[in-house]
Amino acid sequence: MAVRRAKEFLLGADRERVGDDTLDLLDDEVQRLVAAFPREPLAVLWTDLLETHDQVFRLLEGGRVRPSQLRDLYAKGAILSFLVAKGFNDMQDPHQAMTMTRVAAACARDAEHPGLIALTDGLKSLIPYWANRPEDAQHYASRGAETAANLRGTVGLWLLGLKARSAAVLGDEETVRLVNQQASDRREQVVPDDLNQLGGLFTYAWEKQLYYTVEAEALLGHGNADLIAQAEEAVTGFSDPSSPNWAFGDLAGAQCDLSLIRLHSGDPDGAAAAIRPVLDLPASHRNNGIVVSAMRVRSALMSSPARSAVTGKDLRAEIEAFSTSRPALPRG
Repeated sequence: MAVRRAKEFLLGADRERVGDDTLDLLDDEVQRLVAAFPREPLAVLWTDLLETHDQVFRLLEGGRVRPSQLRDLYAKGAILSFLVAKGFNDMQDPHQAMTMTRVAAACARDAEHPGLIALTDGLKSLIPYWANRPEDAQHYASRGAETAANLRGTVGLWLLGLKARSAAVLGDEETVRLVNQQASDRREQVVPDDLNQLGGLFTYAWEKQLYYTVEAEALLGHGNADLIAQAEEAVTGFSDPSSPNWAFGDLAGAQCDLSLIRLHSGDPDGAAAAIRPVLDLPASHRNNGIVVSAMRVRSALMSSPARSAVTGKDLRAEIEAFSTSRPALPRG
């Protein structure tokens, strides 16, 4: 409470203009929230995220910002709006998520930051991807990939990964192959930028690129020994919580993909073992993406020869229970 009161004092202390201490405070908060977002359940962060978001926009609207500070504040507004939008998407509220993404895009343009502009197109792709609107997902991923074509950081790779995954949902195997090869080639040419230094959802590590590549193959219905090895490697890449690139959502997604690929390979017992850690997640971690990923395994079971086996029936029942036993995630 004392720290919160001191922050409120500092944010309101400069009546005529915004001081450097205020901007430094917001820098610290943005860094903390970006780092924590992939690692903590949304309920833990939501109040602080909305408060910091509100503080930035009050400063922008208050007329106390020097012209030299505007670009930096708009960049903070874009970053925080991006996180709020992702939070709404995790709550399975795509309309609010898309609205906040448009706010993030407007701030990114005012900040004149090409990387953030491209990132918002990526989020516009991610939202319909999880809402089962792959055509929209591919449209925004393609547009963002064009925007990021000349950027040297990893945002362009993320957009290619999003494009490949949406193409896989559409059954477009040729596009999946072409785009994933482009992403593989570009990985060798990456030069880390300010977004990579920010980390969290604003960087696209090699582990995540592998996870997206495997997911596209899983969505195409493929399964063989080589793919199983890649899927296991993707899971291993997210298995160390002390790694800076660790994210509980990415780990759960990679585990669901491994389950799918083992199922496509005719190994229902291996599929059940792969998804077990996901089904054991506490309710606070069962965000929209994780639930959709688990339900894909259930759908694949329905069309698998294993659907009538005891393992298949039990697993389907567990996934159904998993998808309905979720917490009242924060809203509003």
